[in-house]
Amino acid sequence: FCLILSHSQRGSHSTAARCIAEAKEYNKQRWDKSHMEPDFKEGNQVLVSTLNFNNVKGPKKMRDSFLGPFTIIKLIEKNAVEEEKFPSRRKSLTPPEIVELEDSPVPVNKNIKARKIILNGKDQRQYLVRFKNQKAEKDKWLAEDAIPGGSLHLR
Repeated sequence: FCLILSHSQRGSHSTAARCIAEAKEYNKQRWDKSHMEPDFKEGNQVLVSTLNFNNVKGPKKMRDSFLGPFTIIKLIEKNAVEEEKFPSRRKSLTPPEIVELEDSPVPVNKNIKARKIILNGKDQRQYLVRFKNQKAEKDKWLAEDAIPGGSLHLR
């Protein structure tokens, strides 16, 4: 009886070892199909993942996923490289906003209303002005000294 039991245990042990080896080979083939070894060379431009950075402030959702591009200086191993300390080039993702400055202020077309307000403990008169060739949405409350040519318009 003991001989039969040990024989069946050996059979099940060899079957289990064979199944494990087959599963290992199958998983290796699946992994190798979708993963390639990187072929880094000196001088290549690479991005660095910020996934494990814990010194970056701000909400995680708003952080950049990658930093760079950095230039590889030296290969240490297949997956380990020495990079430049700072990115080789920095480029804004959004173009800079160009603001055209006007040489002369827009002339006032007319004064619509006047009001008195207390500013810094003093009474101050303000005027609602409409500028020339502008819509009503652009009307502003301005003090007399802030209106271009205010002394002439308010007589």
